Amino acid sequence: MKNLSLSFWLLLVTINIAYALQSPIPVYKKGLVVSAHPEASKVGLEILKYGGNAIDAAVAVQFALAVVYPNAGNIGGGGFMVYRDYKGATSTLDFREKAPIKAYKDMYLDNSGNPIKEKSIYGRLSCGVPGTVDGMVNAHLKYGKLNWQNVLQPAINLAKNGFSVTKDQAEELNGQKKIFEKYNPEGTDLVKNTKWVAGDILKQPELAHTLELIKTEGRAGFYAGEIAALIVKETNKEQGIISLKDLESYQSIWRKPIVGKYKDYTLITMPPPSSGGIALMQLLHSVEPYPIAKWGQNKDSTVRLLVEAARRVYADRSEYLGDPDFYKVPQNALLNYDYQQKRMENMNWDKATLSSDIKPGELINESEETTHFSIVDKKGNAVSITTTLNGSYGSKVIVKGAGFLLNNEMDDFSVKAGSPNMYGVTGGTANEIEPGKRMLSSMTPTIIEKDKKLFMVLGTPGGSTIITSVFQTILNVIEFKQDMQTAVNSKRFHHQWLPDEVFTEEDVFDVATQQKLKEKGYVLTLRGNIGRVDAILKTKKGYQGGADPRGDDTTAGY
Repeated sequence: MKNLSLSFWLLLVTINIAYALQSPIPVYKKGLVVSAHPEASKVGLEILKYGGNAIDAAVAVQFALAVVYPNAGNIGGGGFMVYRDYKGATSTLDFREKAPIKAYKDMYLDNSGNPIKEKSIYGRLSCGVPGTVDGMVNAHLKYGKLNWQNVLQPAINLAKNGFSVTKDQAEELNGQKKIFEKYNPEGTDLVKNTKWVAGDILKQPELAHTLELIKTEGRAGFYAGEIAALIVKETNKEQGIISLKDLESYQSIWRKPIVGKYKDYTLITMPPPSSGGIALMQLLHSVEPYPIAKWGQNKDSTVRLLVEAARRVYADRSEYLGDPDFYKVPQNALLNYDYQQKRMENMNWDKATLSSDIKPGELINESEETTHFSIVDKKGNAVSITTTLNGSYGSKVIVKGAGFLLNNEMDDFSVKAGSPNMYGVTGGTANEIEPGKRMLSSMTPTIIEKDKKLFMVLGTPGGSTIITSVFQTILNVIEFKQDMQTAVNSKRFHHQWLPDEVFTEEDVFDVATQQKLKEKGYVLTLRGNIGRVDAILKTKKGYQGGADPRGDDTTAGY
């Protein structure tokens, strides 16, 4: 009896220690910011505490990321915003970059008609007309509460006074040194004589000056006057074609969001020129009839179903999606639930479908260095923004005198129909280059409701992997009942029709699942991290944040 009592006591002690070592999931009731950098999340939180709403915080975070996260945070790029106010009204803002007026269909082809890869990826000719500043101005004009100058000041302070680089940032900046020097021979604040180490202070006085002009002059501080002239001067150094007219005429666009259902949930997501919203809804429609919760996360049947759905959805993406201002996107047909069920009819549970056997459907009548942030304020207004330079550090070109990086978004066009871009994604004529056209994107900022109330806010960087990363994170919460941080932490995999491979993070599948997939003909290819999801989940107790541990992503709430 004495031994039994001792054993029972030891068991209780073990349970209590284990419970104490578990970190409780933080819950915030008044507001929450999740972004790719701790300094940017801190700025957003300060704005919320100061009395700003979700849009004020979003604008402040966007400009802060342009300073502290230069590989993707930007004022020289563009992106998409999904917004839902506390009453349930929704809107989406397209501030995607555009092709310059002088752009033309075959501008990146050689004399034999073959793509010249470097031309659309590096240097001044790879740049689209930036949309970020115009987008932030428009968002703030429509929904902002605080003074414009107040929301810009934190970013100016970070650029002027500097911030401490993280370990990952130091390694990235050191790795980029040679290519920065190649495309910026006059020097840049991102390059130093010695190696960057964690804790070094990065100051960017030229960028601070640009932000000051945007603070005092608004849109004109970027698209006209001194900064516009510097952009044109910079791009024209090396066959670049951006003109003052391109900058002056750029306008972001409010578009009607895609609103769709998955079981008891309503999704509000981005329409074209993002392919993300349509593709996400197609994926959810494809898997909805199946008992994946019973099958289990990352288990054999679940994985095969998700891969086969992605195979068909990405084939459709290649054919039917582009800028709706230039091409009539068959949106209603693609979002038809019956259409997606028909697409899945030829799935073979005994063996993998060959991508060569899958064509775009017959309709019923994007380094992956993007960045995402999610914000909810004390009233329940929610913002989901994904923004990008395209590749890591974009074109590698920094505007001399203005201190910011230019994008290399022209590579997101179909440089040649049927030819893959830098992410291996194949496109068609719907996304071919035309003057003033917005290039197709995979960015998928998304807000989810349940019972007409806010449920989740999420998005991710990751080029072509964005759509599948958002998709899997949603399933992790809804089907596999994970909390927000666990859902974000979970290992991911990706398939995009071509190439015919399933890309996987390390240890995403157990040995038995790997063996079954290989026996069925699936080619598994190990790669690095897939996505960096930043998300918020509304619970009965408050807001849970999910900051992706694959980067320096940080949650800041109160």
